[in-house]
Amino acid sequence: MNPPLVEIADLGRHAGETVTLRGWLCGRRFGGGIAFLHLRDGTGVCQCVVEAAAAEAFAAAAALTLESALSVTGAARADDRAPGGYELTVRDLALIHAAPPYPIARKEHGVDFLMSHRHLWLRSRRPVAVLRVRDTLVRACRAFFEARGFTLVDTPILVPGAGEDASTLFPVEYFDRRLFLAQTGQLYLESACMALGKVYAFGPTFRAEKSKTRRHLTEFWMIEPEVAFAELDDVIELAEDLVCCVVERVLREREPELRVLGRDPERLRAVRKPFPRLTYSEAAERLRSPGLLKTLEDEFQRDRSRLAAWMAELEELERRLRGLSRPAARERIERQIAERREEIAELEQDLSNRPGHIASAQSFAWGSDLGGSDETILSRQFDRPVFVTHYPVRAKAFYMKQCAEDPRLVLNMDLLAPEGYGEIVGGSQREDNLDVLLRRMTEKGLRPEDYDWYLDLRRYGSVPHGGFGLGIERTLTWLCGLRHVRETIPFPRTRGRVYP
Repeated sequence: MNPPLVEIADLGRHAGETVTLRGWLCGRRFGGGIAFLHLRDGTGVCQCVVEAAAAEAFAAAAALTLESALSVTGAARADDRAPGGYELTVRDLALIHAAPPYPIARKEHGVDFLMSHRHLWLRSRRPVAVLRVRDTLVRACRAFFEARGFTLVDTPILVPGAGEDASTLFPVEYFDRRLFLAQTGQLYLESACMALGKVYAFGPTFRAEKSKTRRHLTEFWMIEPEVAFAELDDVIELAEDLVCCVVERVLREREPELRVLGRDPERLRAVRKPFPRLTYSEAAERLRSPGLLKTLEDEFQRDRSRLAAWMAELEELERRLRGLSRPAARERIERQIAERREEIAELEQDLSNRPGHIASAQSFAWGSDLGGSDETILSRQFDRPVFVTHYPVRAKAFYMKQCAEDPRLVLNMDLLAPEGYGEIVGGSQREDNLDVLLRRMTEKGLRPEDYDWYLDLRRYGSVPHGGFGLGIERTLTWLCGLRHVRETIPFPRTRGRVYP
């Protein structure tokens, strides 16, 4: 009888048994007549021990190359020193496919190289951890809306006009006419919420923004709820509950992955209701305040000192490397050097931009939209997400409802993630008055005839309603403590990258 085929994640249930694993070789080392093979199968990593006494298996292990596919059979046993807490003493080893030399070696690689080999880089520990947290984030969002009686509605990807800024549309030739890739599913969700009450969409959205910042992708995913008979406070409460639910589930299910990424889970445990709230005008005053200026200048000096300490540490690591001959020790130090160099480069870039960002905040003009650096500065002042509400009419989209008490403002909110991560949610109460909506569209340079179906929602049973969009990638960047949003999606699309 053949030993049972098991997954690495289930190995603990088979301690003391002979089992078979299948996967890819992601690491190996030899010492004292023993080969230590690290096998991954998508559910985990297992250390497989091949002793010289198992001559055929040992010879096969010696010939293996990284990322070769293989099958191993042996006895499973507990070992606290092994990845996952269990290892396999190998009896038989069968090669399924021998890989040529793997292009992603355990040494320093530039970002462009790794992104060009993204199809292979996904196999590494860090991308795997990010994608597992992403899966939990998406499942948490779906479960949240299902538990609250929302209906999933799929909205079009090909649309006739702008849902946000007309200047960021991607045009598409559609038979004999010109259409665009959707910037949001919101307008169609407004139609669906008039039929179903509470709806949400989950899908890709596209923005032809020419930004090249660490927060921007041209193709990304959003969760978008829309609720009939909802006002701004209802929308805010829904977003607050969703974010708390997501954080709680990620902490419950993915703390090991967060630690792989170097993310301190305690930062996320601070996320609890109620979230702080600022009006746009309060945020503008805060950006210009002398107290904030002093805080920013102190942070700048602390980070300059941190950079100097990191550079001294890098010099010490490089000195130690020159004196090492053992491959395993050199590999460990080389990895530390690569990580520290990347951190130094990021901090140097941040410090070079910081004086301009501080000056921009101090001269912030009421009526302008908050920029990325403004959001960074504001959100660094809080240990949990913060709502900014009631933006100026001219800074926001045509569909946001004007404030009755102050027509210069709209009833909207942005939710900024703490630690400088900035906006992760944007939403509003929608304009339900037909005449006001027509005027706003004209002010924004839109043709009402292109949106006649949308205007029908204000002709036939118009009611207060609202919703928001939560950006999956930006939220994941914050949850995982990442530097750049491109790490959060399997195959990022940016202004300068469409391969692979």
